[in-house]
Formats: sequence, C-alpha cells, structure tokens
Amino acid sequence: MVRAYVADRRKLVHLLAGRTPEVLIPQPHIPGAEAEVDFGDVHIVLAGVPTRCYLFSFRLSHSGKAVHRVFASCGKEAFIEGHVHALTTLGGVPRGRVRYDNLKAAVSRVTGLGRMRVEAERWTALRSHWGIDAFYCQPGIEGAHEKGGVEGQVGYFRRNHFVPVPQVNSLAELNAMVDQWDIDDEARRISSRPHTIGEYFRAELPRLRGPDRSC
Repeated sequence: MVRAYVADRRKLVHLLAGRTPEVLIPQPHIPGAEAEVDFGDVHIVLAGVPTRCYLFSFRLSHSGKAVHRVFASCGKEAFIEGHVHALTTLGGVPRGRVRYDNLKAAVSRVTGLGRMRVEAERWTALRSHWGIDAFYCQPGIEGAHEKGGVEGQVGYFRRNHFVPVPQVNSLAELNAMVDQWDIDDEARRISSRPHTIGEYFRAELPRLRGPDRSC
C-alpha cells in the first residue's frame, strides 16, 4: 500500500515541479527470442556458518522460465558455469539478445561509445561457442529498466525460497533444492497472464536455437 501511494504521489510531485514524467513502454517478447541474466546475493547457513552467496539467474523474457544456481562468488568461473548449467537445462539458446549488466566477469571495460564493450576473453570464447548475442545495458541505475524481468525474478526467488534462511551442509545440496524450486516455479502464473510459466515455456522451447557445439 505504501509503495502504491509513493508511486502515485511521486508522479504528482514531479508534475507540480514542472518535470516531464519519464514514459516507459512495455515491450512484448517474441517466444524464444530474448533472455536476461543477473546475479543477486543470498544468505544461507552453510555447515553451521552464516554465509553470503550469490544467486545466478538466467530468465527467458517471453515465458518467464528461469534457471538458477548458487555460487560462493560471482566471478568468471561462476558466471561461465551458470551459463552452461542454464543453457543445458533449458535445452537451447535464445535466437535474439541476452541482456546483461556490465559485470566484470563479462566486461573488461566500458568504452563510452554507445553499447560497445571490451569483453573478458573467456566470456567471448563461451559466448561465441554457444552463439549468444550479448546486449549490455546502460551503466548504473539508468540501465535497470532494461532488464527488469530478471531483477524482479531474483527478488521473487530470494523472498520465496531464502526466507527463512536455508540450512545446508554444502552448495551441492542447496543447488539440488534450487533445481527443484525451478521446476516447481513452472506452475506459477506471472501477474494476470492466463497461462503458467511452464505452459508458456513448453510453447517457447521449440523456438530456441540448438546450442552450437561445432567448436
């Protein structure tokens, strides 16, 4: 209720101050065309020790089907392993863009020339191998709306599966639980959509491109 009030009140305050409100137009997503990737921190009790870990999320934009993996860090190894796990689990690669923050695991340098980036060498090799068309969002808060689907997904997953804090003996044990949560999530409906995530994903799956393993 407070969030709804603040959202409406903010618009009025901006109008009274003479500021033109920013207009964002929701974009429809073609089945099998796009995805978004992000990391989010999560807290667990690992072998009796409170531990901060990192949740990798790969989310298909059309169906909302997401694959997650928990890692001890959000470095290059986790970034690459997360992609391999997600694409193998999904059974294909989006035919269009996959949206990213300017993560150090992927981007060595932001050039300042539009969307051009200097990519990390290992990431370029993996991206080329799988045929991923990477799209890098604007740096900072300005780019948050460009991949809002996966940011919302990370928040939803954290609130619904990491509260209360999971207690596990290993990350392998936790990731087995995460795999099951991903399967269970297919029964969920996003907002007022008429079909479940799983129903949309089953229609989207044939439109994914098969992974290129020629190299």
